[in-house]
Amino acid sequence: MPGVTDRSRPSGADSDLSVFPYPISMAFQPIVNAADHSVYGYEALVRGGRGESAPSILTLVNEANKYDFDQACRVTAIRQATHLGLNARLHINFLPNAVFSTPAHIQRTLDTAQACGMPCTSITFEIVEGELIEDIPRVQDMFAQYAALGFLTALDDFGKGYSGLSLLSEIQPDIVKLDMNLIKGIDGDRVRQSIVRGFASVCDELNILIIAEGVETVDESLRLLEHGIPFQQGYLFARPGFEALPLPVFP
Repeated sequence: MPGVTDRSRPSGADSDLSVFPYPISMAFQPIVNAADHSVYGYEALVRGGRGESAPSILTLVNEANKYDFDQACRVTAIRQATHLGLNARLHINFLPNAVFSTPAHIQRTLDTAQACGMPCTSITFEIVEGELIEDIPRVQDMFAQYAALGFLTALDDFGKGYSGLSLLSEIQPDIVKLDMNLIKGIDGDRVRQSIVRGFASVCDELNILIIAEGVETVDESLRLLEHGIPFQQGYLFARPGFEALPLPVFP
């Protein structure tokens, strides 16, 4: 099982790869199977080179540098995860509107994964449901090419925006991550339970894996298990670890 390693942390200067003008690094948060107490994977969450928060880094991203930012995040996540000895799935967030040409865009990811000895089949790319996707056919083509290379795809923060079901009908990912606003207090909220139960049925029919985000209490986790959603992520198990793979705690 992956955990916090004793290896020295990679430097922020190395992680920015000279393509994004500000040093970035990563924090990693485990995604667990709450049914059998195993680790499914880790999500890489962008941080500044000295651990600055994601919002502080994202304010530096603009139209001129978002492609370089996306590239730097991919490469940094793979390099750091390998350095830390990850032996589970790696989830990487990406900006679909930053992709102009999928073959060119993905090549550096492929080269980095190969150099690090990380198989493409161990990597999942997440897009945020709340981000307005400017070109649906291009993203559909991107997902098809990712699938051909062995990557998995995920729709993140599902339920946060207003286009979720419409987007899902256009883009069929391998994984859907339910937003924490749907999960918070689900143990005592019949409406949330009904929504999640119905959506779980849809995803089961479409062969889409569900991961519940923002799980913070034992009761929330148990209610999700009752609805057939064992894959969970949140503070209940572990907070993100800066340049580390924190071991989850199972209550």
